[in-house]
Amino acid sequence: MLEKLKKRWNIESNFQVVIILIVFAITGSTTVYIKKIIFDLIQITSETPIVIKMPVYVVVIMTVYNILLLIVGFLFGQFKFFWEFEKKFFSRLMFRKKQTSSERIKS
Repeated sequence: MLEKLKKRWNIESNFQVVIILIVFAITGSTTVYIKKIIFDLIQITSETPIVIKMPVYVVVIMTVYNILLLIVGFLFGQFKFFWEFEKKFFSRLMFRKKQTSSERIKS
């Protein structure tokens, strides 16, 4: 399993894989905690209609999670990995075509 992740993420050491997984775990847990605080502040409860709750949930989760991922990644010395991870995530989110190596050289 670690070998698959190392290959997929283009990293060398098992230690780095473990650190990256720890960062993902901390970020996910912290995001859930912060989401609750934000929802309490803007008074979104279980009675709030789903058509209001879902868009706010998506925006809050995406924003908080991505910011925290960079912060926690930085604290664990993995900022470069997570910066590249974020760029890839947002390029996929925006449906950008992946550049080939020859296209990158021309730019």
